[in-house]
Amino acid sequence: MAEPAKPYGLLAEFETPADAMHAAERVRDAGFRRWDVFTPYPVHGMDKAMGLKNSVVGWFSFLGGVAGYTSGMLLIWWMNHYDYAIPVGGKPLFSPFSAFPPSYELTILFGAFGALFGMLFLNRLPRLHHPLLKHRRFALASHDRFFLVIETNDPKYRDTETRQLLESAGSRRIEMVED
Repeated sequence: MAEPAKPYGLLAEFETPADAMHAAERVRDAGFRRWDVFTPYPVHGMDKAMGLKNSVVGWFSFLGGVAGYTSGMLLIWWMNHYDYAIPVGGKPLFSPFSAFPPSYELTILFGAFGALFGMLFLNRLPRLHHPLLKHRRFALASHDRFFLVIETNDPKYRDTETRQLLESAGSRRIEMVED
């Protein structure tokens, strides 16, 4: 016997970006935390309407860059000073000037890895399945429709009140998406 489908969230459809932005502001002001807006193209001001803060992916990139620069300097220092020291003409065994180019390259490499893996971590990827992808109308999110989904595991979610909020925000079509 198959298990009953678990509800994922309420999916509200909007005709214009202005309607979607107005709805996002209403949902933000209502205090919801687990919700998102899907649009066919970037909508200027949507992040402000949703109340999103700056991304922390830059910090992952910065920490990766610091780790790359430090590991490059330490690797060259260890190799030249201890592991395989070759004294030549009284020159120092380690010079930060000669170690800078490879350390700089490692800064770029580790910074890129930090950005990539930080983004994957923060987006909880790779996720091989998302409930919205099997919903037929959601395919219009890449064409000409704007969608707002409020997840059922949000602490403020109540079925009738949330549906009324989305209706009052201007949605003409509201459907329950099942996981």
